[in-house]
Amino acid sequence: MDQIKPGDIVARKSYGKDIFFKVKALTITDKGTTTAILRGLDVRLVADAPLDDLELQPAEEVLRYRHDDIQRHNLCIRRILQRRAVEKEALFTRSEEATAREKSADRQATPENFFEVPGRVLHLDGDEEYLDKCLHAYEQLKLPAHGVYVPEEQQANKVKDLLQEYTPDILVLTGHDGLLRERSNFSDLDSYRHSKHFVAAVKAARALRPGHDDLVIFAGACQSHYEALLKAGATFASSPLRVLIHAYDPVFVVERVAYTSIEKTLAPAEIIKDTITGNEGVGGVEIKGKLRLGYPSSPY
Repeated sequence: MDQIKPGDIVARKSYGKDIFFKVKALTITDKGTTTAILRGLDVRLVADAPLDDLELQPAEEVLRYRHDDIQRHNLCIRRILQRRAVEKEALFTRSEEATAREKSADRQATPENFFEVPGRVLHLDGDEEYLDKCLHAYEQLKLPAHGVYVPEEQQANKVKDLLQEYTPDILVLTGHDGLLRERSNFSDLDSYRHSKHFVAAVKAARALRPGHDDLVIFAGACQSHYEALLKAGATFASSPLRVLIHAYDPVFVVERVAYTSIEKTLAPAEIIKDTITGNEGVGGVEIKGKLRLGYPSSPY
């Protein structure tokens, strides 16, 4: 086991090697044993495990694991883009009808004359690698987003300044979380690694932007204290059943809000069906969309 080092990809034997982790650090316990601090490759979970419970994963297994994750991601992206194409056509049709009286002889109100203005996202993430992945996903989805790497325990101190700098429509506060081994009280914030930090960050954001319709907030990570996050002011949060959530779940939630018309109110179930984890991992409250149509488009 002395061959395991930070940066290695491992799995926990006691959990059937179901999740692959990257070793972030090695620590020495009070009893003199070495424990590894782990972060999930595809789920927003931070955990610890004794070295004798870990098994190094060969390159071919890591490649297979990453390939399966990419396949799930691409399937979700395709499904979202197909849904958006249908919704876009319907939205433009309604807009054409609404602006029919404004048509001129030399410029018809066709879909080409309109342009979309989706909601803008500010994404604070406690994991630099996950942030890069999410920013790539935002780009694939043509979603205007700015990402900032902020460790979970610093997000509450920095969120106000960042909100004032970027003035987003949607805020994501995420990173890693998890239930502590020695605690079993799901109602106690101290039973979680980072839920209290996410709660503090949500409260700080709401002190500046109180209303859900003004600022939509997604907060949490794997196994986070769902009820506390919603009470603090989150619009969407993880995790209702304290399950693991996928790295891209926050992206898929806010995409649906950003690309839904301001004329429509979304039920949480409509939004959550686009996620990888589903309603065991993500929940929230109904919210109006953030998409606006502009007219006319400019040739420049």
